[in-house]
Amino acid sequence: MKSQPPGAAPRADSSPASGAAPPPTFLVTLDCRDRIGIVAAVSRFLVEHACNIVDSAQFGDPDNGRFFLRTVFRPTAGAGLDGLRAAFAPIAAEFGMEVNFHDLGERVRTLIMASRFGHCLNDLLFRWQIGALPIDVRAIVSNHTDFASVAANAGIPFHHLPVTETSKAAQEKALDGIVERERVELVVLARYMQVLSPAMCARMRGRIINIHHSFLPSFKGASPYRQAHARGVKLIGATAHYVTEDLDEGPIIEQGVERVSHGLSAADFAAVGRDVESLVLARAVKWHAERRVLLNGRRTVVFP
Repeated sequence: MKSQPPGAAPRADSSPASGAAPPPTFLVTLDCRDRIGIVAAVSRFLVEHACNIVDSAQFGDPDNGRFFLRTVFRPTAGAGLDGLRAAFAPIAAEFGMEVNFHDLGERVRTLIMASRFGHCLNDLLFRWQIGALPIDVRAIVSNHTDFASVAANAGIPFHHLPVTETSKAAQEKALDGIVERERVELVVLARYMQVLSPAMCARMRGRIINIHHSFLPSFKGASPYRQAHARGVKLIGATAHYVTEDLDEGPIIEQGVERVSHGLSAADFAAVGRDVESLVLARAVKWHAERRVLLNGRRTVVFP
């Protein structure tokens, strides 16, 4: 597993002059029915296991009675994640929690998919190369060959998986094989213009992020910027969301907008849109990789 993307500056704590390696930074996220004592139980557990809390955020949803928590902590006595998971199990059972422990030093194994629009792909690769995204890009997949050289220049395996009416099932089976071999945790659709099957969406629930070229819900279908231009809109937007079997209806992670004027052409609209799409998708990927995004039914909780 790549500990650092190529081209990234060395971490300050990796220098021999820094002495002994610092303790790992762990993270626990959870959600459950809201009730008194959840934060106290988590805090008490971490204290009892010699862990120091360095950041914590929580949210109780008054609409559905769910409680969400994200706590970053450092062990001071060599506690490991497996041991902490096992020790926390009785508390999780008592509160009916869906809980996950993570090592923030481990980058999220990621697969990026793109078709023939390369702005989001190139933006993600640049951010990855400079160490701005805590991901480990394992492969690039496309139904075209346009970005094979981009992948080669970045030193990333490229897989050309064309899609036709008769090859879609075989293509997705091949995609599943790549996900399994590379132990992919996150799939990013960086303007990948094919629909994934409901079965794959279900298998990877909460682990596929798409960038939609409008501020949903608006101007769906072909040529969204031409539709927007024809309607004289004053804002260009983009939406990053998790993929579900309901096309473009998955839980929204991030959205962004930019103002446009009557003096811009449809091509100008598209140029503004490319910038917004790239920024919104990068934010969504970063927040997901930092475990800041928790699913809340058809919505998300995104911790700062």
